[in-house]
Amino acid sequence: MARENGESGKGTWKKQVDDIKKIFELKEILGTGAFSEVVLAQERSTGKMFAVKCIPKKALKGKESSIENEITVLRKIKHENIVALEDIYESSNHLYLIMQLVSGGELFDRIVEKGFYTEKDASTLIRQVLDAVDYLHKLGIVHRDLKPENLLYFNPQDESKIMISDFGLSKMEGSGDVMSTACGTPGYVAPEVLAQKPYSKAVDCWSIGVIAYILLCGYPPFYDENDSKLFEQILKADYEFDAPYWDDISDSAKDFIGSLMEKDPAKRFTCDQALRHPWIAGDTALCKNIHESVSRQIRKNFAKSKWRQAFNATAVVRHMRRLQLSSSMGQSMDSSHPHPPNSRSNSISLYQLDHFSFVFSCAFSPMFMFAPVFKTCFKSTIRLLSDVS
Repeated sequence: MARENGESGKGTWKKQVDDIKKIFELKEILGTGAFSEVVLAQERSTGKMFAVKCIPKKALKGKESSIENEITVLRKIKHENIVALEDIYESSNHLYLIMQLVSGGELFDRIVEKGFYTEKDASTLIRQVLDAVDYLHKLGIVHRDLKPENLLYFNPQDESKIMISDFGLSKMEGSGDVMSTACGTPGYVAPEVLAQKPYSKAVDCWSIGVIAYILLCGYPPFYDENDSKLFEQILKADYEFDAPYWDDISDSAKDFIGSLMEKDPAKRFTCDQALRHPWIAGDTALCKNIHESVSRQIRKNFAKSKWRQAFNATAVVRHMRRLQLSSSMGQSMDSSHPHPPNSRSNSISLYQLDHFSFVFSCAFSPMFMFAPVFKTCFKSTIRLLSDVS
């Protein structure tokens, strides 16, 4: 039997329960993260289906503030394009986050499955994301990890709305701390985050620009096998609209992306400004079918994205270790990891690894789903992250 936590102050929103199975019939596991499992569950009293994130308390030791932050943010949010936190239960051994169930699948999968896909479709999708993030920003919430993997369709229907998930790295502006922690996912983070400068909600707008770029060509604006070079590209906002992939894309779409992927956060469009851009609010988004080109590139560049995320995370950790070693010893990088001229000194000054903490959102993602064989690889990545923290 559930009962409200009667204590005053923090934690009063948790419902105490002896056995969660008395309230929910737990069905199959939807996904496994580093510290939790997401289980499909049916509420016994109503028959409604939910996604229940089951978090062992022993896994939270030393990380309590992260999950408390995520819950605090989620409890403030109520928007049609954001996965909702419906309830919270607590037992002696577990914390249970009762999440709204979304069943339409991931963004890229849906695009590839389509037979017809246009700029207008991408514009409609980005408008929903902008509307939801604008709502967050007006509440003083910065998501800090917007990426395609965190955009899910509400249901399998063709006209399904898009939903933003995963608030594990979100932050309340004005909570006392200046945001300067480097966090997010490589490839989607804004230049000022990598430079470890104080930053604001503008980092989310940059990420939306990166997502819009990918939606129109099927490949990321920044890519390099060498992590230092990848970071250099992002820091310089060094991207192009390559031929022939962008030949059939409107100038309005390119202008829209350029307004969001602006290196200077003071000049970067806000969500409100982006919502008023002609490519979103007007009729400049073309209706020409670009499905063949975009889906081919998505399959090529994101077919094994979950595996690549784990390897990329490991690569970043190796990169951090090399920088730490160089900083402490004042010597050149190991000759087995060649870098462009002057890259060593630039990297050290930019990242200041004494306080650099590159956080990956999968730790507390409410909807993060992994294939079983991926679990071992991901846990190894988490151990590597722990080694350098």
